[in-house]
Amino acid sequence: MRRARSLGGRGRRMLGAGCAVAGLAVLAAACGSTVNAAHSMPLDGSTDTTDASDDSSALADGAQLEKVDGGEASEAASDAGPGEGGLAADRFVTGVASFTPGPCAGFGQSKMPGIVEGPPKGGGATQGSLDVVSLGVGGEIVLSFAPNAIVDGPGVDFIVFENPFDIGGNPDDPYAEPGEVSVSDDGTTWATYPCTATSYPYGECAGWHPVYSAPGNGISPVDPSTAGGDPFDLADVGLSEARFVRIRDVSGEVCPDAGGPTADGFDLDAISIVNALMP
Repeated sequence: MRRARSLGGRGRRMLGAGCAVAGLAVLAAACGSTVNAAHSMPLDGSTDTTDASDDSSALADGAQLEKVDGGEASEAASDAGPGEGGLAADRFVTGVASFTPGPCAGFGQSKMPGIVEGPPKGGGATQGSLDVVSLGVGGEIVLSFAPNAIVDGPGVDFIVFENPFDIGGNPDDPYAEPGEVSVSDDGTTWATYPCTATSYPYGECAGWHPVYSAPGNGISPVDPSTAGGDPFDLADVGLSEARFVRIRDVSGEVCPDAGGPTADGFDLDAISIVNALMP
């Protein structure tokens, strides 16, 4: 995970970790604790919880993900209401169907599901957002847009927002933690975009284009030409409609070297629907 402005040049290699620092306070808060085990929530709504605790995110044993930090989900969803460019809340993620963190996950987890709902909070080309949840090494999350859905329309159909930045302002050298994106209409049968690249350019992976749209900055989160993030077209995987998006970390990071004890892997900010079943 990247939490700060680039140090320029090859700053990521100087740090030897994904915790590029905006300040010591951010570093201490985001990188100073550990996740002991994963918490998984399957699509059927049941839970499988082990000792998953750290100082930035604790999912209580047996807790339903939707109940964590009560009220945050509705607060986040309100960001995407009519006041946010006239877009309805369901043009973005409205729920987490399942979340299986990998090793060294945890950052942002205490604010689930609200932290991944609503519009992106991008930091621009040289600064990654802190409004994210870290999936951990090989971690996976499944998102829902109910009652809305993505439909195959002209061009880009949805955008995935992570928190990469361009090192030294160079768009050909992004600090990226790639994620494999899959889509499904029923939550059971999945079509996967081929995320096979291990270096720039990352092709059909998510997590390598900086995010420019943020609430109040006038940049629409559903305009692929200006929003930033990583665009996807359902036609590329042969689907006409999708109600779920699954993201799996494929960064190849070694825990905990890349992002700190709780911040490794793909860092999800938001997903927006460009072509929606219910615009």
